[in-house]
Amino acid sequence: MLRTTAAPQPLGVAMIGYAFMGKAHSNAWRNVGSYFDVPAFEQKVLVGRDAGQVAKAAAKYGWAESATDWRSVLERDDIHIVDICVPGWMHAEIAIAALEAGKHVLVEKPLANTLAEAEAMTDAAVAARSRGVQSMIGFNYRRVPALALARELIAEGRLGTVRHIRAAYLQDWLADAESPMTWRLRKETAGTGALGDIASHAIDQIQYLTGQTILEASGVLKTFVTQRPGPDGPEDVTVDDAAWATFWLTGEMGASVEASRVATGQKNSMQIEIYGTNGALSFNLENLNELNFLDATLPPREQGFRRILVNEPEHPYLDAWWPQGHIIGWEHTFTHQIRDFLTAIASGEAPSPSFEDGLQIQRVLAAIEESAKNKSTITAVEHKTLQTEGA
Repeated sequence: MLRTTAAPQPLGVAMIGYAFMGKAHSNAWRNVGSYFDVPAFEQKVLVGRDAGQVAKAAAKYGWAESATDWRSVLERDDIHIVDICVPGWMHAEIAIAALEAGKHVLVEKPLANTLAEAEAMTDAAVAARSRGVQSMIGFNYRRVPALALARELIAEGRLGTVRHIRAAYLQDWLADAESPMTWRLRKETAGTGALGDIASHAIDQIQYLTGQTILEASGVLKTFVTQRPGPDGPEDVTVDDAAWATFWLTGEMGASVEASRVATGQKNSMQIEIYGTNGALSFNLENLNELNFLDATLPPREQGFRRILVNEPEHPYLDAWWPQGHIIGWEHTFTHQIRDFLTAIASGEAPSPSFEDGLQIQRVLAAIEESAKNKSTITAVEHKTLQTEGA
């Protein structure tokens, strides 16, 4: 008698949210299987509050169907992965429910709007992991090939002992005081402003690139435009427009971060400089395919930053894309992120960054907020109890 083995069931994916991040994630789900060897999956359902708009988005972005009730979607046996792309105030409720329903979860950064929500999400993720259910937070810039290469060079010791890091994430989409009010400018929906929205990326990079952990933080937050035009008149802005922070890390390492959404002329510039005893690196997101490297072990007459065009098949992720020398773009970071998430699910290994990593970033963000409020330095950032010095 001939025996046949049924093919593994494709992983059914549901995505909640279809605006800016939903579009970026949809593009990644639609393309990842064309370039990387990943487990079979299907874009089952896109979820949003407006039935008409989410149906249009689902048809446009490659989803088989649409829905307006995320809770009913979690009850479906054909859904195995939930990708959460909604504002931060909804993250905790949806992620915890999805994990408890046995769904693998990917959630956009920052993990939540509050430290308490982030802790609850992490507890749920740890419990789910013991049942083989995986979770990951979407810090997509870890998947920029040039930054992944920078991490490799640092781990190989090419910079010697890293002493000092400078990071600045600058945008100008709120520089005009007449720019209208959005959910990103309300604390109840966004949690924070530039701090959680973009400084969180820079903070994650500092720790990701070096493998070190922030122990101490001090910060300043500023809202330059305190009111914005709303549909019914001026509305108060209740989050920051810009943030500044300094850190002390394990490994006797210092760092600083600057973030602004009112930096006139800066469109989406994340600049990172890393200085070590034997060399230095610099990167700017607006030149995503380039990494600048200085080898300080060379004679002084030969030293100087040299440009590495990160487009070779030997560079991280790039063997799946185009012939050498052909650049990739911002959207590819999300494709790489989905690739890594699916690969981790297939292997049974916990993907990175984990909810624990997201919680640690949330503690840093909370420490900066507390420091800015009390004009203090926050120590023991890695612990649940934040300690204050110099209040």
